[in-house]
Amino acid sequence: MSNDEKEAPGKPDSLPQLVLGFAFGLVFGFLLQKGGVAKYEVLLGQFLLTDFTVIKVMLSAIVVGMVGIFSMHALGLVRLHVKQTRYAANITGGLLFGVGLGLLGYCPGTGAAALGQGNYDAIAGIAGLMAGSYVYAETSDYLSATIQRVGDRGRIMLPDLLGMRVTVFLVILVPLLIASLFVLQRLMP
Repeated sequence: MSNDEKEAPGKPDSLPQLVLGFAFGLVFGFLLQKGGVAKYEVLLGQFLLTDFTVIKVMLSAIVVGMVGIFSMHALGLVRLHVKQTRYAANITGGLLFGVGLGLLGYCPGTGAAALGQGNYDAIAGIAGLMAGSYVYAETSDYLSATIQRVGDRGRIMLPDLLGMRVTVFLVILVPLLIASLFVLQRLMP
């Protein structure tokens, strides 16, 4: 896949795009809640390796999303919008995300779903998410000139990194992920 096909996304500036994003967000939150991953006990169980609900839901979403997006891309129905790979920024963001998840017990998606089902302990996480978004927006010029330049690899995907065609990557990875789901189901039904 050439870098031309991996253009940066445009800003969603039309009302239909915003409405569609809002609708998908509601559906996503509903599915998180119905899947049980908005429950503090389930998330804590994942940390303690006693409840694999979260990883089973995530693996299922990855398989469906990966097959769906790459199929639609192959049919010319969608364009891929691959973000820049920047090691220092990705590691820093991952550490901040992990600390927040460890302290709060929710990630942003599960926190919003938990608040929607009446878990008011998620309010702290939502407030932190909003404050962090504001701080990031205010410091984005500085971050672009500093941390985002460290380890900038451009727009790469895992198949690129492995030197594989996307089709070959999918043929190998999808069955592996599905087998992992079956193994997890046997370990923790």
